[in-house]
Amino acid sequence: MIIKQLSVFLENRAGRLTELTGILAENDINISAFSIADTADFGILRMIAGKPELAEKVLKENGFAVKITDVICMTVPHKPGGLHRALQILSDNGISIEYMYAFAAAADQATVVIRTDMPLKAIEVLQLHKLELLKAGDVYQL
Repeated sequence: MIIKQLSVFLENRAGRLTELTGILAENDINISAFSIADTADFGILRMIAGKPELAEKVLKENGFAVKITDVICMTVPHKPGGLHRALQILSDNGISIEYMYAFAAAADQATVVIRTDMPLKAIEVLQLHKLELLKAGDVYQL
């Protein structure tokens, strides 16, 4: 249930993101989900990609600063209150969220990527409440 996420520091300059996606494409690595946060000087690209260890290796070989972190991924109903229920369960169990990003790949459900400092406890309480958690193989193939 733990998913490997890559965090990549990108300089804010034209073509840097294109360079990164080209390297991944050349190595047959698909991106399933991503989020970019930026500042004046750099951005942080967080992504779920197939073959995360290979992605880390080839990006580092090409001068990118890359870190792999553990996240969890779940699906929630794609309707008002769907995400709230999951977040309430985490909150009620003292689990804080460092960051998250989501996408709706289907009309009836959304996929949510969550970074917490207690991923194993988060998995336990979400499963206890019958929320659907995705396995690495499921997410890497989205």
